[in-house]
Amino acid sequence: MLALNILGIEVPDTRPLFIAALAVHVPAGITSVVSGAVAALSPKRPRRHPMAGRVYLVGIALVCASAAVLAPMRWSHDWPLFLLDLLAFAAAGTGLAVRLRQRPGWLARHGMAMAGSYVTLLTGFYIDNGPNLPLWDRLPHLTYWLLPAAVGVPITLAALAHNRAWNGGSRWPMSRRSASTAP
Repeated sequence: MLALNILGIEVPDTRPLFIAALAVHVPAGITSVVSGAVAALSPKRPRRHPMAGRVYLVGIALVCASAAVLAPMRWSHDWPLFLLDLLAFAAAGTGLAVRLRQRPGWLARHGMAMAGSYVTLLTGFYIDNGPNLPLWDRLPHLTYWLLPAAVGVPITLAALAHNRAWNGGSRWPMSRRSASTAP
């Protein structure tokens, strides 16, 4: 089977179903990365954060669905990536379920699940594409597996502390300004 080159990127399979699934997978992955970053960096209140979160959930669902088509075609190479896609989707679904139920401590669990989903998504990306990226191509393969979590976990913990997620997690955490004027 011949490889295909699209915009300088080698596509390892030329079957039409593979190309079609990849045409969904790549934009869905990009959408997930961008919307996940927007959700993470937005103030945790109505409007931007929940909207970006909804876009992320749709994107990660499409990433997982397209991976379910792609992985069997190259199972020996793609099975770890497929498992990561399933894990990312499951974590995002857990984050949504925790958010909808809003039981005590929900904010910390929601933040950890969504951040875990995002880190897992990035891990899959780097495992698959790291060897073809400038500078990343010089790193040992194990780095692709570990670096996203090594960066993401401390950032997640800091964000959860910043948003007072450890204090029971009200619906929308108070801003610093309103916290200083609260009785």
